[in-house]
Amino acid sequence: MPKIAEIEETPNPNARKFILREPLTWGLGHSYENADQARDDPLASALFAIAHVTNVFYVSHWLTVTQDGHADWDLLVREIAEPLRAAPAASEQSAATVFAARATVADLSEEDQQRLRQIEQVLDEEIRPYLQGDGGDLHVLGLSGNQLIVHYQGACGTCPSAISGTLQGIESRLRMVEPDIEVVAA
Repeated sequence: MPKIAEIEETPNPNARKFILREPLTWGLGHSYENADQARDDPLASALFAIAHVTNVFYVSHWLTVTQDGHADWDLLVREIAEPLRAAPAASEQSAATVFAARATVADLSEEDQQRLRQIEQVLDEEIRPYLQGDGGDLHVLGLSGNQLIVHYQGACGTCPSAISGTLQGIESRLRMVEPDIEVVAA
């Protein structure tokens, strides 16, 4: 049963980040944009059963919940705390399971696979830590020519600055590795 260590505001006024003392997962992110997507996840399903919850994202020692903007955060936080405290802490997962969950792009050429590995390294080292610090993340959906398609998760998914400033910042940084890259949010 994860204990809540801290609750933080995020740049997205409709999202809160819950920092936990025990992990919910060992590095595997779970992102749901609606109750139907979460139907096989007991924790996310319980959170979507709470009025006003519109997005659930969790990984390791933290969880971000986004609401529709019509709930009082003080009341909503208390409701969210119940299923979160009742959720089991992560069981041990093998490194192979965590590695297998990473996006695979077997249909890319060897050259494009190498390009994507370099891009992922920059994202892992320089971009994701900041997004995760604010209760969000991004997932690479694909690489097509010079277009990198990403999907924002957690607080970033509905944050007003994610599509404009943040996306431009990510593209600017990645252009140091790939001068012609275009980053598109899906």
